[in-house]
Amino acid sequence: MTGPLPLAVVGYFEPWWIQVIKAIVVFAVGLQMVPVILILERKLLGRFQGRYGPNRVGAFGLIQPIADILKLLSKEEFRPSTSVGFLFALAPVISILTAVATFAIIPFGDVHNIFGTNIGLYGIDVGIGPLYAFAFGAIAFYGIMLGGWASGSKYSFLGAMRGAAQLISYEVALGLSLIGVVFQAGTLSLTGIVHAQQHYGLWFFIPQLFGFIIFMVAGFAETNRAPFDLVEADAELVGGFNTEYGGGKFASYFFAEYLNVFVISGIATTMFLGGWLLPFGIHPPAFVDPIVVLVKMFLFVIVFIWIRATLPRLRYDQLMSFGWKVLLPLATLNVLITAILVVET
Repeated sequence: MTGPLPLAVVGYFEPWWIQVIKAIVVFAVGLQMVPVILILERKLLGRFQGRYGPNRVGAFGLIQPIADILKLLSKEEFRPSTSVGFLFALAPVISILTAVATFAIIPFGDVHNIFGTNIGLYGIDVGIGPLYAFAFGAIAFYGIMLGGWASGSKYSFLGAMRGAAQLISYEVALGLSLIGVVFQAGTLSLTGIVHAQQHYGLWFFIPQLFGFIIFMVAGFAETNRAPFDLVEADAELVGGFNTEYGGGKFASYFFAEYLNVFVISGIATTMFLGGWLLPFGIHPPAFVDPIVVLVKMFLFVIVFIWIRATLPRLRYDQLMSFGWKVLLPLATLNVLITAILVVET
């Protein structure tokens, strides 16, 4: 491990119309990635389970996600008579907005001069990148809580309470797992962290291997993915916090969940795998940068799918014990060791 890198921040201003275009592109890209992840997951799960997966709708079944989305959007809207109407409709909106807002900080490349204008290949580059992500992650918690409570269903409310406990438990370890990277990079800017990895000539998953593993495990819990999908355990809760949702509102929760998987993959790519950097000092043209980031992110998505097909769901007491008794002490120990080594060097 080496000491923190003193990064010089070079400020630049983008025209307002560039920022508007970026906002549209961020939402459009996130919207397009969800169907891609869906078809990838269904195809891979089919292979893992010794079956074909979807192969009827479109060539090789590639239009199946569009059919699924149209099916959900065309369903009749319904809500229980005991639900709270406004909050019932607001909850999935919160989940989508927080997922898109977090996706906006994932850098797909550096600042480049495009048609005479300096444009960063990211939505926004905030100086508090990880803190920004955790702030919106905390707000996303209300999407689950409101959805479960406003449904007027005991099963939904129980799923929401599970979600609250799970997010609180694993978000602590998730945050601590990134502090070692921040110590080494000397900055909270995600683009600055990529530059730090370029400066050191190595990706941070090497010196921060334990932090990387902790981040990935906590990321599974944060996104409610197997084996930590206790929030939506159908065998126990019928369907979890979204039991009473159907049609477009259920599709909104579905969209947010898969976009959050992509966001976690993007943060892991940026913090631990060098972002748009290629190994061995290879420097491709600027237009290759987003492709490199997307390939790395989809490698993480494949790991999410692989784990879902491999590991069984944990019991809830095992989930909570693992978070507080294993991940949290390991994440704290990793931070302390990193801090000592950084100070000494």
